[in-house]
Amino acid sequence: MTRVDFYILKDMELPAMHRFACRLTCKAIDAGQQVVVHAADEASAREFDALLWDYPDQRFIPHGLERTPQALGAPVVVSWGEPRRYDGVLINLSPAVPDFFGRFERVAEIVVQSLRDQGRERYKFYRDRGFPLYHHDLDDWES
Repeated sequence: MTRVDFYILKDMELPAMHRFACRLTCKAIDAGQQVVVHAADEASAREFDALLWDYPDQRFIPHGLERTPQALGAPVVVSWGEPRRYDGVLINLSPAVPDFFGRFERVAEIVVQSLRDQGRERYKFYRDRGFPLYHHDLDDWES
């Protein structure tokens, strides 16, 4: 059964969620996991793709946008639709639970304070369906 981890950041805004997603991506690929980062739409996916080139500093994360040559064989794929690959970790950056989440070993949901109500709705969705939930409150994650 898919494990669902909720990362609750004290930060207020979306850019913090994206930076944390980059760090979580690094941690997952360092552990040998494949990662799919799911964005709400193409513009958001492209924005996150650009961030992966610059953050964190001094770190290269091999990645590509779904359905591009760069995604073939890359440990990290950034998608806004249903991905071709279903293994490892799904980092959900969209406001809704993706229909295909159950095909992954693990789902990471990142919640910033300005989007707390959306996070609560996603938490209820997983809880009501019996998925194992883990909760991580993070204060100083960027240091």
